[in-house]
Amino acid sequence: MPKSKQPKKSNVGLPQLKNMIEEISKDRNLPSSAVQTALREALLKGYERYRRSQHLDQMQFDEDHFDNFDVFLDLDEEAFQVVATKTIVEEVTNEDREISLTEVKNIQQEAATDLAEEQFVQIGDSVVLDVTPEREDFGRMAAIQAKQVLAQKLRDQQRKIIQEEFEQFEGTSLMGKVLRFERQSVILSVSSSFGQPDVEAELPQKEQLPNDNYRIGRTFKVFLKKVREGSQRGPQLLVSRGAAGLVVELFANEVPEIEEELVRIVAVAREASPPSRHVGPRTKIAVDTLEGDVDPVGACIGARGSRIQVVVNELQGEKIDVIRWSPDPSTYISNALSPARIDEVRLVNPDGRQAHVLVPIDQLSLAIGKEGQNVRLAARLTGWKIDIKDSAKYDPVAAMAEVESQRRADSEYQSRYQPDYQDAGYAEDNY
Repeated sequence: MPKSKQPKKSNVGLPQLKNMIEEISKDRNLPSSAVQTALREALLKGYERYRRSQHLDQMQFDEDHFDNFDVFLDLDEEAFQVVATKTIVEEVTNEDREISLTEVKNIQQEAATDLAEEQFVQIGDSVVLDVTPEREDFGRMAAIQAKQVLAQKLRDQQRKIIQEEFEQFEGTSLMGKVLRFERQSVILSVSSSFGQPDVEAELPQKEQLPNDNYRIGRTFKVFLKKVREGSQRGPQLLVSRGAAGLVVELFANEVPEIEEELVRIVAVAREASPPSRHVGPRTKIAVDTLEGDVDPVGACIGARGSRIQVVVNELQGEKIDVIRWSPDPSTYISNALSPARIDEVRLVNPDGRQAHVLVPIDQLSLAIGKEGQNVRLAARLTGWKIDIKDSAKYDPVAAMAEVESQRRADSEYQSRYQPDYQDAGYAEDNY
């Protein structure tokens, strides 16, 4: 649908417009383009308020009633102009969105001295018209509305900038400083490497470490889990001290071989907030290398434990086991149960990823760990169900019979009670 443009009319002056944009840009650390966008949207809202005051008999407006209006800023003239895209119709029923063909021709004739030739228009065409009100007509309430909306739009622009700046930092560590406490969350200020001012981040209670002392002004390394979208109030950044990714980031910062990709972190299992206060936080991390002359475990520990100690100190004394990954499940499981000494690993049900681990009687408690923490982390690290057995009392025949019986019971239970999500049109992982 062709559009006809009308010549520009006098604008509404905005004294010191350039200076205002520059000052807001500097104070809020926003680019000039973002401030101009916010100002245009605010003036448009003010114009909507003005138009509504002209239609006091029409109390309800459709949500998209003013979508055809726009505001242009003239920085040189320090003024603004309001335009509306209207459709040419035979009979006008909505003067904000429609205009008669006769009125369009009258407008064109009045502007004929400024136009090289009169543009041809017809019913169904769209025309862009200058609808800028006189300054005195704009009204005090409309100006107040624009001012209020500008403040909100500037906040929205800041949130948008934060989101764009920090989205690429998701999954990395940042330095945070404790600002205050809200309910059970800790509010920290964090900074990016782009020179943005410090922004607030929320550290919920479930993401905190039990050994941390969150006093105001103290600094911590935190893991950026998510940048929240939308315009909700409060911090947009959700950070964690208990995420396994924080351990990965800390080791990556301390171990040059990881940065140089000579050593890779294969898996991490972390219990930052144990179920019992009698058990401290603990992490198991599996590392590997493709370089024959590189010891991946030694690289992560460092000379006399210097590298791992930096990580431990940052995590307030959390116990960390660095083990060697292996493609052989038996070797990997044995390594994962470190520091316990293992006699034998039996893969009793490879399809079900179930293993029996035989240990000497004096190693049972060490292999299991306090309240089962060691074997629990080893199972999570390897992805195998691990049963610790006393080597001296282990009966392979009875053990295999028990495994087979359990396997049959599990299979029968699944066939009898598990719904067929696929046939029902649902994905099982949605539940």
